[in-house]
Amino acid sequence: MKRLAVYCGSASPADPVYVEAARGVGRDLAMRGISIVYGGGRLGLMGAVADAALAAGGRVVGIIPQALVDAEVAHKGLTELHICRTMHERKQAFTDLSDGFVTLPGGTGTMDELWEALSWAQIGYHAKPVGLLNIAGYYDALIAFAAKMGAVGFVRPQHQGLLIADDTLAGLLAKMAAHVPVQPITKMRSADL
Repeated sequence: MKRLAVYCGSASPADPVYVEAARGVGRDLAMRGISIVYGGGRLGLMGAVADAALAAGGRVVGIIPQALVDAEVAHKGLTELHICRTMHERKQAFTDLSDGFVTLPGGTGTMDELWEALSWAQIGYHAKPVGLLNIAGYYDALIAFAAKMGAVGFVRPQHQGLLIADDTLAGLLAKMAAHVPVQPITKMRSADL
């Protein structure tokens, strides 16, 4: 994996554990020679990841809609900044430019990005690993919910391992590197659905 899309919040929560972890992710990815593709913002966890990666000599590519540039939240010091028209174009660019996805804590926008990456993997629009970094137990309930979707039968058995989660970046990257693409829905026969 040479380029990873990093999804995370544009907010800075009161608990410093999240910002510090985001900085650690940016620094560690840069030190591993992994470029970052992210939302192009300068605020919150997004800015922390980008700034730490850049400070460590890493390459950071931002993808941001014009509306957010107009709101003056774009990070102007990135290796590359691509301005797009819509959030849909932004998410397509994340998929096109990355070898996988790492999700840090965030809010509704981060969840939108994570679920779309998972959905696209399940359908067959990409076969890239989708990782979830469970910082300070932030995603415990989400991980349990993903397991429940499988247990109830809303996620097929072959797709239940698409969400790759770990509490450490090193552990998550190792699991993502071992990712084996699954049979997507588009390659199944109707009898298998």
